[in-house]
Amino acid sequence: MSSTGTAATSVDAQLRALVNRGFRFVDPRDEHGDVVAVVGVRAHDDVIDVIEIHGEDKAVATRMPPDQDVLDPRLIYWRERGPAPAVLARVLLLADDHIPGTLYLPITVSA
Repeated sequence: MSSTGTAATSVDAQLRALVNRGFRFVDPRDEHGDVVAVVGVRAHDDVIDVIEIHGEDKAVATRMPPDQDVLDPRLIYWRERGPAPAVLARVLLLADDHIPGTLYLPITVSA
C-alpha cells in the first residue's frame, strides 16, 4: 500500500480503528523479506474475524466460528472481498459484539 493519497490515509485510519477494536496485525514475509500480506485477527464473543490485505485493490475479510482454521475456514458466517478501503469499511460496520444465540446462517466454503 502506498503512503500517500486519500485512499492510503483512509486505510491508515481504518487500520487504527480496527486496532482500537482489538484486532492484532502481522505482516508475513516471503524468503526475500518482502511483505506478502497484512493479516489481522480478532477473536471475540463466539466468532473470529480475519482480515487479509494483499494490496490496495485486494482484501478479504471473514467472520467465522472459533473452531475454524483462520487461514482456511470451511465454515464462515460472512465474507467480503474487494478493494481494501471498501472491505475495511464493511468490517467496521459489522456489529462489534456477537450475542450467543443470535441467528447466523453458516456458509460452507468449497475448496
